[in-house]
Amino acid sequence: MTSTQITPDKVLDVRGMMCPMPVVKTGTAIKEIQIGQVLEVLATDPGSKPDLTAWAKMTGNELLQVEEMEGSPKVYKFRFRRTK
Repeated sequence: MTSTQITPDKVLDVRGMMCPMPVVKTGTAIKEIQIGQVLEVLATDPGSKPDLTAWAKMTGNELLQVEEMEGSPKVYKFRFRRTK
């Protein structure tokens, strides 16, 4: 599924924030959308990739997509579907 096929219901920009803030902010933001809706998270912390992947497994929210967007710094785009 390409990014154009998934339209996020909310976008969280945590670029420039370091661990643990991307996970903390994602946990708060996912509660602000309805079950079944999609949260997009934009992060620059390289640790966010394993951290947010583990967060999704731990919380039961569905990780739909992870993209690495080239640039300086590299931006990681995550899309999560709230499941509970």
